[in-house]
Amino acid sequence: MKIPFNKARVHPLELDYIRAALESGHLSGDGPFTHKCHRWLEEQHAVPRALLTHSATAALEMAALLANLEPGDEVLMPSYTFVSTANAFALRGATPVFVDIRPDTLNLNEDLLAQSITEKTRVIAPVHYAGVSCEMDPILALAQERNLLVVEDAAQGILASYRGRPLGGLGDLGALSFHESKNVISGEGGALLIRAPHLAARAEIIREKGTNRSQFFRGETDKYSWVDIGSSYLPGELTAAFLLAQLEQARALIETRLALWERYHAALHRLEIAGALRRPIIPAHCQHNAHMYYLLLPDQETRAALIAHLKARDVYTVFHYVPLHSAPAGRKYGRVAGELPVTERIGETLLRLPLYPDLSFADQDRVVGLILDFFEKQ
Repeated sequence: MKIPFNKARVHPLELDYIRAALESGHLSGDGPFTHKCHRWLEEQHAVPRALLTHSATAALEMAALLANLEPGDEVLMPSYTFVSTANAFALRGATPVFVDIRPDTLNLNEDLLAQSITEKTRVIAPVHYAGVSCEMDPILALAQERNLLVVEDAAQGILASYRGRPLGGLGDLGALSFHESKNVISGEGGALLIRAPHLAARAEIIREKGTNRSQFFRGETDKYSWVDIGSSYLPGELTAAFLLAQLEQARALIETRLALWERYHAALHRLEIAGALRRPIIPAHCQHNAHMYYLLLPDQETRAALIAHLKARDVYTVFHYVPLHSAPAGRKYGRVAGELPVTERIGETLLRLPLYPDLSFADQDRVVGLILDFFEKQ
């Protein structure tokens, strides 16, 4: 029986909310379901403003516009991330500057940031890999000292926290993803979280194609017109209706994932003790959300062999990210700050295991058994 890498869970509530949206007759953006999602996100992330977008990529692009980036400006970020982190800033003409990651959490190495700052640096873009927080206190302190904007890529970070504070709401701006591969989904979707109050009004304008349409509908202006640059970043109301149902079930979904995560972690401990692989490391002050369970293998050849071993038995796994600095566009649009040995090693050795709410314990045990069998034969 096939065990996929990911499988979305859909409850009757999602269908009920979609039906209600259809019956309401409001299918474009910023309807009642969108506003309810905004309130949920603002309350859960302790931010004054949250805005749904059609993807986390869109949220990052909005953040780049809000940062007023110009050609030649620089943005510090990890190379070990999805392409959207860099694309959003490169689209404004800014240069992604790739900094190495920590060997434990695989997050941006905060100790390398100060030496990577130049007179052109404008933004730090930490990425919370696997729903485990970057070390945000030193990052925020450095940003304040150097007058830099912090844009959190919290695409994988819904309901995870750093020292009790929710990810995505720590920097000036934060981006969430609701892609079907995430913990809470809407198929495609995202949100921009705005902690800096002075950016909220302009964020609404950018999201509404550069118009003051939102203010017009609130009665704050007698007409709406083109007042700034922007684009169409709104999701439709059907997407928001689906998302609201997921948000209302978010904690239960994550509790299920955490139980599966812990079972993987316990079952694979013996292989780590034997030196066959390394399991994820979660600092005590970080509450993760079980977005993924990954293994760090000895080398690229072992990873390829394990993928093939599992696939031949209908278990599907994936590896994560060709480091951006080594990609053609990364070489063209970005630059490297120093050496990136950890990034390069992780790019060759990390493997993600199946993890989704409907993964049964029996199927999970089968995955673990096949991994154990693979290493016993090495």
